[in-house]
Amino acid sequence: MNKQVELFTVGDDYLLDGEFVKYDCLGSIAHAKMLGEIGILTHEEVDQLVSSLQQIIESGNFEIKVEQEDCHTAIENHLAEELGELGEKIHTARSRNDQVLTMLRLYYKDKIKECDDVVNGWIRALEQLAERDGDILMPGYTHMRKAMPSSVALWCGAFIESAEDNKKLLQTAEDLMDQSPLGTAAGYGVPMEIDRQFTADELGFSRVQENPIYAQISRGKFEMTLLHVLGQTMFDINKMASDLILFSMEEFGYFELPEELCTGSSIMPQKKNPDVLEILRAKY
Repeated sequence: MNKQVELFTVGDDYLLDGEFVKYDCLGSIAHAKMLGEIGILTHEEVDQLVSSLQQIIESGNFEIKVEQEDCHTAIENHLAEELGELGEKIHTARSRNDQVLTMLRLYYKDKIKECDDVVNGWIRALEQLAERDGDILMPGYTHMRKAMPSSVALWCGAFIESAEDNKKLLQTAEDLMDQSPLGTAAGYGVPMEIDRQFTADELGFSRVQENPIYAQISRGKFEMTLLHVLGQTMFDINKMASDLILFSMEEFGYFELPEELCTGSSIMPQKKNPDVLEILRAKY
């Protein structure tokens, strides 16, 4: 292949796929064990494959070359180089389609848990603020004009409740991701008696995604769901950041931002710029 064509078609995939190496290996480990269970591989062969894949995970710095294009090819090449013909057997009864879907589902499940932890931390911080300063009165605004009496507790409570709703949305996204597509191949299954429930259990999925066509056409749909949930969370963070920027201005003075959250000016030493909040506001 022409080198320029290769670089153009591969793009940054070989760099970005480093994020997925662990999850692709986990999918392959479960697949290898299943092939052993149905008699395609011997127990010794399974042990060799699993050991090699675990070493890749533990190394933490697996290299993907541009000519390999992605982590899947790089990992399979590594197995073939290390284990010979056995390394090539890992792709038995599996398509790149269900392999990629499985890897992505595992990745999303992990990242959703991380997002949930972040939202929990956000809720705890707001609860602590409400407990400490909740009785302090502050004006409530409509149309950027003082409208009704309010309080710090009421302000905090608005974002606590919205964050709790975002957690429910995250749980919905997690439930969607929590079904194994492994074994659906390119959308029509494989002509072998594989054990899809076995691999689902090995990978920690709560269930199998039954229809192989749906498994393949769900790619994009599940991602859109997750992006919607993350967008809802950022929508609320945008509103909170906007409030804090406004209410920490000297003209209002309801909140004071700590020095470590702000930056200064090269020409105006008195400035205390809320850059962190401005970036958060701009993210949505």
